[in-house]
Amino acid sequence: AAQPPEEQCGEGGLTPASSPSHNRDTSENHQKSGHGGTQPTNHTKKPFPVLSFDYKHVKQPFEIFLWVLLASLMKLGFHMMPRLSSIVPESCLLIVVGLLVGGIISLVGEKPPVLDSHVFFLYLLPPIILDAGYFLPIRPFTENIGTILIFAVVGTLWNAFFIGGVLYGVCQIEGTNLHTVTLLPCLLFGSIISAVDPVAVLAVFEEIHINELLHILVFGESLLNDAVTVVLYHLFEEYAGVGTVTVIDVFLGIVSFLVVSLGGVMVGAIYGVLAAFTSRFTAHARVIEPLFVFVYSYMAYLSAEVFHLSGIMALIACGAIMRPYVEANISHKSHTTIKYFLKMSSSVSETLIFIFLGVSTVAGSHRWNWTFVVVTIILCMVARVLGVIGLTHVINKFRIVKLTTKDQFIIAYGGLRGAIAFSLGFLLDSNRFPMRDMFLTAIITVIFFTVFVQGMTIRPLVDLLAVKKKQETKRSINEEIHTQFLDHLLTGIEDICGHYGHHHWKDKLNRFNKKYVKKCLIVGERSKEPQLIAFYHKMEMKQAIELVESGGGVKLPSAMPSTVSINIQPKKTPSERALPQISKSREEEIRKILRTNLQKTRQRLQSYNRHTLMADPYEDGWNEILIKKKKMIEFEKRISQMNNYLTVPAPPPDSPTIARARLASDPQAWSIKPAADAGTIPSIKVDLASPQTPDSVSMVDEFGKPASRVPREPEDEEEGLMMRPPLGEKGEKEEQEEGKEQQRLLRCLSDPGPAVAEEEEDEPFLP
Repeated sequence: AAQPPEEQCGEGGLTPASSPSHNRDTSENHQKSGHGGTQPTNHTKKPFPVLSFDYKHVKQPFEIFLWVLLASLMKLGFHMMPRLSSIVPESCLLIVVGLLVGGIISLVGEKPPVLDSHVFFLYLLPPIILDAGYFLPIRPFTENIGTILIFAVVGTLWNAFFIGGVLYGVCQIEGTNLHTVTLLPCLLFGSIISAVDPVAVLAVFEEIHINELLHILVFGESLLNDAVTVVLYHLFEEYAGVGTVTVIDVFLGIVSFLVVSLGGVMVGAIYGVLAAFTSRFTAHARVIEPLFVFVYSYMAYLSAEVFHLSGIMALIACGAIMRPYVEANISHKSHTTIKYFLKMSSSVSETLIFIFLGVSTVAGSHRWNWTFVVVTIILCMVARVLGVIGLTHVINKFRIVKLTTKDQFIIAYGGLRGAIAFSLGFLLDSNRFPMRDMFLTAIITVIFFTVFVQGMTIRPLVDLLAVKKKQETKRSINEEIHTQFLDHLLTGIEDICGHYGHHHWKDKLNRFNKKYVKKCLIVGERSKEPQLIAFYHKMEMKQAIELVESGGGVKLPSAMPSTVSINIQPKKTPSERALPQISKSREEEIRKILRTNLQKTRQRLQSYNRHTLMADPYEDGWNEILIKKKKMIEFEKRISQMNNYLTVPAPPPDSPTIARARLASDPQAWSIKPAADAGTIPSIKVDLASPQTPDSVSMVDEFGKPASRVPREPEDEEEGLMMRPPLGEKGEKEEQEEGKEQQRLLRCLSDPGPAVAEEEEDEPFLP
């Protein structure tokens, strides 16, 4: 007999909540039973499901975006409470939120999610590092690259070996219950906990607005120590099971560090150049311009991770290299999209990281050891302080701007640890490292101590010590001009001194960039545009956008009271401008003159430095001889040109009694005015006590013929200049003739000529 309709309905489950797949399976069973049996089956019409529920189908993306929404709401609520944000850093509040959420999930009976290292390194960390690398301040970073590398490489090595070595010594003390921990696991733990975390540094230092020098030193150290951390982590993890490390292993570790760091930079540079070259051809597809920036950057990170290179350094290199060329090619809308998308993704990733740190603390398994945890916190602080003081003592010997005691304190106090250390500890295999839970507990404790204690107290300490803060000033054309002028000036000084310093190599790199790289990576006339003009266009665009956003050009109703006075003058038409119109050829000629004479330093002909200036002891003496000989030749030419002037007698003086005749080449010469009354005026004798008076002079007559050399008589030397009474008409004529001869003689004496010019030429001539 056929089954009643009620039973079929019950077996089919025709309820509004039944899924379509369940209904389809039931109808297929009915069809099979109808074909196999002799009794026919009755098909009933099923109502269409109005509402269905299938959470498993969307569980994973739903939970991901639920966490993102929760993190964003927490961030929004945090900034709506200014009093709280001025005391507690944002990272601390997010960790507290994570702890509360993890506790609630545990109370409900569910297992809280743990911050998976795979998710952290592949999805959460890259947006933060790309944002930091793309907007990295290149000038302060390159000017302090030596200091940053010393802190990142030498400082991290010191912290890792100091913490690991002392911890191993503490573990061997009886009563600590840590005698099973050997040296290599301790060194592995030291390499994990010693690295400064860029996420934590960004979260804290951007809130306190520290000055640019300290910010770039600490943040640059946190970025570049990734290579040291990766090498030490893999080295100690590899040899922890073996138990012995040979000299060859140490040598291979050093080579591995160079390969990891330089290889990461090389991979990032290649992808950065590819991104810049691709942006040349996106003029007709502006919509996908931002996509190339994100895809090429992420490909650089993944390519570096494939070979266990430094993915962080690859992202930093890729972002820093591509930015100037990409921004010259893409539109302004694409630039705005890239900027805000990077800021948004890095902010969301940072928020999720700190929340999941709190959740993982509740969810993870822990093994608490008071000795190990307390000693780890103390050693982290001591190693950081000693490393900063010791390295700064060496660095200040080579720095022009010295790091003060306050700067050293902020650098040491700002060494925060974060999620990178937790993820590296989470990656450890519990079978090979039985102490993994204890390591994770100590790492989380150090992270909480640095983020909460140091992060909350660094702002009051900065205010207390009066550390210089970042000045929020906009760059101007005046500042850009002076900066470029000082760069060219310092490059020229280094070029003259023969010193291959920072500015010399920077100038070489800029020349190479302008001559070759820009032509290949920048499309159109922008490749030939000077840096100052490009900066002016950028400022002009920025001011125009700010003007539009502030409501410029919009007339406010007179009835509405306004506290903002907007004074915007209408833009002048080209006919109203006072600037003269310059032709293209003339403009190109002016640019060529400026580029040749102002922007390029002179070509090097011969290099001099302070070590080789006195290499030839006779070089200075020979140069002096040549200079004297040249001066002598010029002096003889001048004398030959002045022969006519030397032999012309001076006009008779009117008054005073003694008149002076002065030429450009001779000292003072004195002539005698004949007096009318000879008896009333006494004679005055003046000695010619000149050390430059020669024994014989060469007299030249007024026709230019050389006269015989006239020896000086002793009487003339003793007589000097005499003023005598008149002697009558005959005596007056004789006196005038004698005065003329004496005047000619004095003129010749005042300029003895090249024959005696070298004798005591520096002493003064006193007539």
